[in-house]
Formats: sequence, C-alpha cells, structure tokens
Amino acid sequence: MAYARALLKLSGEALMGEQPYGIDPAIVQSIAEDVSQVVSNGTQLAIVVGGGNIFRGLKGSAAGMDRATADYVGMLATVMNAITLQDGLERAGVPTRVQTAIEMKEVAEPYIRRKAIRHLEKGRVVVFGGGCGNPFFTTDTTAALRAAEINANVVFKATKVDGVYDRDPKQFPDAIRYKNLTFQEVLSREIGVMDSTAIALCKDNNIPIVVFNLFEPGNISKAVAGETVGSRISNTS
Repeated sequence: MAYARALLKLSGEALMGEQPYGIDPAIVQSIAEDVSQVVSNGTQLAIVVGGGNIFRGLKGSAAGMDRATADYVGMLATVMNAITLQDGLERAGVPTRVQTAIEMKEVAEPYIRRKAIRHLEKGRVVVFGGGCGNPFFTTDTTAALRAAEINANVVFKATKVDGVYDRDPKQFPDAIRYKNLTFQEVLSREIGVMDSTAIALCKDNNIPIVVFNLFEPGNISKAVAGETVGSRISNTS
C-alpha cells in the first residue's frame, strides 16, 4: 500500500553523518535524491527536522540555561537545518517550501496550515522548521502535530537504526527488533522511540508511525511505497 501523503521526521543528528557537529552535505544530498524519487512517484511529502546537530534545548537547560530560552535556541537550529534541506532538495530538482512556526519572513514562510496543504497538492515538499513554536515540546511532537494538521497518512521516523528494539542495539548485540507494535505497548513499556506526547497524538489520530534506517539507500522510497522496512507502530498489532 503506497501512501498518498506522508510526513518524514528527520533528527538533526542524522544530518551530521559521521561528523561530530553540524551538517554533512553528502547526507543532505542522499536524502534529497531519495525524496526526489518519492515525489516523482506522486506521493505528497512534508518534512519536520530536528536541531540536535547544532543545539539541543534539553542539553542547554541541563547546563543551567532557562528551559524556555534553551528550547527557543533549539528551534532556531531547526530552521538552519530546514533551509539547508531546502537547498539540497531544490538542487535535486524538487520544488520546496520552508514554513516556520516562529515567523522569519526574510528566509521562510510562516506556518499556515491551508497554505502548506496547497503546496503539497501542487507537488512541492514542505519543510517545517521552528518546532511547533512553543518551548517544552520536542520536534517529535511537532511531527505528530503537523501530520494530524495536514491529514498525513503516516509518520516516517528516519533514524540511525533499522527499527525499534527492546533495548539499545549498540550496547546489546542480542537486542530484539520489533516488527509491529501498538501505541499502547510503546506507552506502557516506555519504549523511547518518540516522546510520549508524540505517541499519544498519533494514537488519538490513528496515524501509524514507521521507524527505519535513514542511511540505507532507497529506504525512504521503500517505506513510502508501503514495503516492509523497520518497525511499524499503530493502533493494531
């Protein structure tokens, strides 16, 4: 089953590649090429990107910053990533618009739901930056919120691992990967694939989440086409 409209959640850390900080242009171009294939096949795609490769609000608050202030700095970091993604996508021939929850009209459009949907209908990719515009909410929650607002059929969470495990596969080689999970199982077992607010939003709006490895070439296209990749979280097991 191919998805007509999807939301792709990219972590800021994914954009680093093997670098300790910042953005790896080769990773951006690899993502852009995958997205180009998805869009050319007719799927409407929106993207929410994190900012952890530049600044993470929780880390700033742990170091003594005011939490709200730290979160706003993190939101600005996501805008830097969003504009970088836009550049990579457009160089790959994909028409793209950046919309930000914090208005900065010189570099991006403000987030307007109906305008975002219209862009998608015209075949443009919409990259949402600035989180949801409020502190104390993660970009995972933003992804779930925007997916519900634009009536997306699915949330794709692209990560450095190939799905959801019962424990950290980097620390435990015998970790077991789940093929299917329910939202309730994720919440009750406190599986840290996304924060609980994001999981609850997707649960309440019946939007499945597919978690897969971003760095496997073609995985985005495979996931959008409905092929079995990674782990799927939904209301039914």
